[in-house]
Amino acid sequence: MSDVIDQLCINTLRFLALDAVQKADSGHPGMPLGAAPMAYVLWTRWLKHNPADPHWFDRDRFVLSAGHGSALLYGLLHLSGYALGLEDLKQFRQWGSRTPGHPERGHTPGVEVTTGPLGQGIANAVGMAIAEAHLAACYNRDGHTPIDHHTYALVGDGDLMEGVSAEAASLAGHLRLGKLICLYDDNHVTLAAGTAISFSEDRLARFAAYGWHVQQVADGNDLAAIDAALQAAHADTARPSLIAVRTHIGYGSPEQDSFKAHGAPLSEDDVRRTKQALGWPLQPTFEIPDVALQTWRQALTRGRESQVAWDRDFAAYLAAQPQLGAELQRRIAGTLPAGWDDALPQFAADARGIATRVASGKVLNALAAKLPELFGGSADLDPSTKTALLGMGDFNPPADPGTDLQGSDKAGWSHAGRNLHFGVREHAMGAIANGMAAHGAMLPFTATFLIFSDYMRPPLRLAALMRLHALFVFTHDSLAVGEDGPTHEPVEQLANLRAVPGLVVIRPGDANESAEAWRTAVALRDQPVALVFTRQDLPVLDRTRYASAAGLRQGAYVLREATAGAPQLILIASGSEVHLIVAAAERLEAQGIATRCVSMPSWELFEAQPQAVRAAVLPPGVRARLAVEMGVAQGWSRYVGDAGAVLAVDRYGASAPAARLLQEYGFTVDHVCQRALALLGR
Repeated sequence: MSDVIDQLCINTLRFLALDAVQKADSGHPGMPLGAAPMAYVLWTRWLKHNPADPHWFDRDRFVLSAGHGSALLYGLLHLSGYALGLEDLKQFRQWGSRTPGHPERGHTPGVEVTTGPLGQGIANAVGMAIAEAHLAACYNRDGHTPIDHHTYALVGDGDLMEGVSAEAASLAGHLRLGKLICLYDDNHVTLAAGTAISFSEDRLARFAAYGWHVQQVADGNDLAAIDAALQAAHADTARPSLIAVRTHIGYGSPEQDSFKAHGAPLSEDDVRRTKQALGWPLQPTFEIPDVALQTWRQALTRGRESQVAWDRDFAAYLAAQPQLGAELQRRIAGTLPAGWDDALPQFAADARGIATRVASGKVLNALAAKLPELFGGSADLDPSTKTALLGMGDFNPPADPGTDLQGSDKAGWSHAGRNLHFGVREHAMGAIANGMAAHGAMLPFTATFLIFSDYMRPPLRLAALMRLHALFVFTHDSLAVGEDGPTHEPVEQLANLRAVPGLVVIRPGDANESAEAWRTAVALRDQPVALVFTRQDLPVLDRTRYASAAGLRQGAYVLREATAGAPQLILIASGSEVHLIVAAAERLEAQGIATRCVSMPSWELFEAQPQAVRAAVLPPGVRARLAVEMGVAQGWSRYVGDAGAVLAVDRYGASAPAARLLQEYGFTVDHVCQRALALLGR
C-alpha cells in the first residue's frame, strides 16, 4: 500500500473524529489526532475481526482503555464496516445516539467493554487474555486450535497512573499472558498539564520489571516502526507486550502537545488551521474519500475469509473432538448444561450450624464439578473465603525448572487450571473478572472480605453498567468479625452494594439459603451478583418447621408465619440476623403477640417481583415492622415504613470477641424483643 493511501486513510480517521467532536461541541480531539496512525496499523494489518459479525468468538479483542478517545473508536468501527453509520458519528454524544461520550458495551456494535474510568480497560484486557489462555489450554487439541486470538488495548498516561493498571499489569506479567499487547499512547500530556508535573518514572522499566516485553517507537507517525513492533510483540509468546509509541496529542493542530487539546473541542479557527496543516479539505465535514473507504473496508473481506476458515476448522474439530467441541459450543452460547444444579448439597437442621462461607464453599465445588466455565479465585484469601476449587488446578503458566514455588506442586501449574490466585489486588480482581465475563464462555467469580468491597467499587459499578454475568463473593460480613476490629468490620458496605443499579446483592441466612443463593446467581443472565456470607457459624434452620429456602429466589419470603393469629408484627432480617428474629419471634409469640418472620436476602430480587407477591410477604395493613441487620439503616425505611423501625449499626465497630460485640450493639434476642414491643406501644 502506498504512503499516500496510508496517510489518506489515517487523516480520514483523524478528521472523522475531529468533526464529530466539533459538531457535538464536546469531546476529546487530542488523542484521535495523535493516535490515529497506530490505530490504523493495528486495525488494517493485525486485528483479526469480522465487522459483519462483531460476536464471532475467535476474533481478536480490542479495548480502548483510554475511553475518552471514543471518537477514534467510532471512526474505526464505521470505516471498517461495522453497523455504525455516518449519521451515528454525526450524533456523537447526543441523546439516544449509538456514539456516547465514552464507549459502552452492548450499546455500540464492536465495543467490547465500557471504558472511560481510567485503568479499567487495561485490567479488562488482562481478564480477556486470561480467558483466551484458559480456553485454549482446555480445548485446543492435536493441531486443532478453535481458540487462538489476541487481546489488544490502547492505553494512555492516565491509564498507567491509575493503581488498578499496576495491579493488573503485575499479575499479567506473572501469568505470562503472551497474547496480550498494549499500545501505549505516550504523548506526555494529561488533562491538566504535561506529565512532567506528576509522572516521571521510567514506565518501560516498570513494565519490564513486571515481566512484560517492552518496546519503544520513537515516532508515532512511523507506520513501519509500529508494524515492526507489533510483529515483535506477536513473536514473544511468553510475555505480554507494552509498546510505547511517542505521539503528539492534538497532532497537526495549533494546540499540539498542549493539555488544551485533551478534553475540549478546538476553536473553529484551530480546526481550519489543523485541516490546512494536514492537507485536508475544509468542507465538507465528515469527508470520506472513496479510496480511503475502499481501503478500510477491506476489513470486511479479510474478516469474512478468517471466519469462514475458522468455521471450517471448527467443523473438523467437532468431528475429531465431539465431546470437547459440544462443551465449547455450549459455553460460547452461554447456556447451562442439563442437571447443572442437581447435585447441590442440602444441609440438615443443626442448631450449632455452619458458617455460610463454609456452606458456600461446598456449594461452589458442587457447581464447579458440573460447570467447567466456573473459574476464579480470591485476593489471597482462599483459606478464609472458602472459594478454592478443589482438585481443579491453578491457573498459572508452566513453571520454569528453577522457579521457586515455595513448596507448590509445579506439575499442577497450567493455564488449564481453574483457580486464579489474584494476590492482594482487589481492584484489579474485579476488573479482570469483568474482562473474563465480557470475553465470553466464562463464568468468573472473585472473593474477598466484605469490607474490601470498597476497593472493588469501580468494577462492580461497571459490571452492572455492562450487564455482565460475574459473581462477586464477599465473606466476613458483619460485626461478628470480632477481634479484628472496626477496620475489618463492614458497616456501610451492604448499603454501598445495594446502591449500585443493576447489581443483585444476596445475603443468605443459613446454609440452605446459601445453596439457593448460588443457584440463583448462576441462573441469572446479564447481571452481576454479589454473594455475601458470614465468618461465624449460623444455625441451619429446620425446614420442616420453617418455609423452604427456595423462597430466596423471590428475594424475600415468609420464613415463619405468626401462630397466635393474624400478624400484628413483622420482623425482617437478612443473613446472620435471620436466626435472631426467629428466636425473638418465638419469645414474642409466647407473650401472645402474633409475629411473622421475613427472611429478606435480596432487595433486588424482591423488587423484581410483582406487587401482589411483595404485598403477600409484607402486607400493607401490618405497619408494625422491625428490620434487623448489622449494617447502616440506610434504605430499610422502604420496607419498615413510617410506623416501623430498624435495629442497625450506624457507627463503627470495635475490637472484641464477637459475642461481646453483638451484646454491646444490641443484636440479642432481648433487645430485638424490646424494640418490637416498643413498636406495639408495650
